[in-house]
Amino acid sequence: MGDWQNFDNRAVIGKALRLRREIDDFEARWPTPAAREEALPTFTWAQLERQLVDLAATPAQAKMVRHLVSGTRKLAPFKPSEMVLREILCMTWVLLDENFKSEPDAGSTEMI
Repeated sequence: MGDWQNFDNRAVIGKALRLRREIDDFEARWPTPAAREEALPTFTWAQLERQLVDLAATPAQAKMVRHLVSGTRKLAPFKPSEMVLREILCMTWVLLDENFKSEPDAGSTEMI
């Protein structure tokens, strides 16, 4: 049983190290400005989710919103705010793309 715990610990540590590298790379590319700038108006995660559902190009994309926002929200406390903003913008881009296909339907014969 101890081997499984060590395996789980290594997996968690590996994920944490990857996240730290992502953050370090982001901060190297986009350093925090020295001067305080005017902040964006605040909004809640529920408001973000509601707006993204409304903007989604298709019903399938609207269903994806809850999962996308949840994943972003879970890691947001560990990331710089600008990195979270970038993820929100990327989500919006995917949700507005009418040609985006998440997965082919089970009964579909369409090839990707």
